[in-house]
Amino acid sequence: MPHALVLAGHGRYEDPWHDAAAVAHRLAGLLALDGVDATIRGTLPSALDDVDPDLVIVAAGRGRPDTDFDGTDDDWAPFHDRLASLVASGVPVLGLHQAANTFLDRPSWASTLGGRWVEGSSWHPPLGPSVFRVVDPSHPVTAGLAVVEAPDEQYLSLEVSPDVHVLVVAEHEGVAHPVVWVAPGPGRVVYDALGHDVRSYDSPSRAQLFRNEVRWLLGR
Repeated sequence: MPHALVLAGHGRYEDPWHDAAAVAHRLAGLLALDGVDATIRGTLPSALDDVDPDLVIVAAGRGRPDTDFDGTDDDWAPFHDRLASLVASGVPVLGLHQAANTFLDRPSWASTLGGRWVEGSSWHPPLGPSVFRVVDPSHPVTAGLAVVEAPDEQYLSLEVSPDVHVLVVAEHEGVAHPVVWVAPGPGRVVYDALGHDVRSYDSPSRAQLFRNEVRWLLGR
């Protein structure tokens, strides 16, 4: 049985706008439907110790980098080195929603993910019923989907690498903003800007998108 490690935002990677723990448990339920075992760990410096996952899912954001609270950047270096090592070895990665605004103390994360949230530039309209358009229905991640509908946030004006393969966009005032893409690698990496909270995953099309992502990332 494949094993997925779900990193839920905690401490310096836990923001006040997202219930990462609740989302992580919903993800574990969806993973189980496809026979994928899941371990949920908060983003602590030891979160990647003693684990050899087949897939890493990041549901973490931008929290409080307080040295008296959770250590210095140097204290976190082994965590980031271990994550980079997993990526370099080809372990697939799925970054969800606020993952575009996490791990700011390790700039290489944005390169891994293929994009990032930029303070003062990136933004989103209020959360509500949203429609996201599939621009490449031929890819396994978007197979069977023409649109994805969900109560969610539409992330706009993300900084996106020109090397990514865009699969889904949010359209706002005539402009198509990439929100789901495949990053260059070295292994399989997908960023999916949907999933503000568990309500997003109540949508059948959104849940199908997530399950497709997992299946493709695991080579199924």
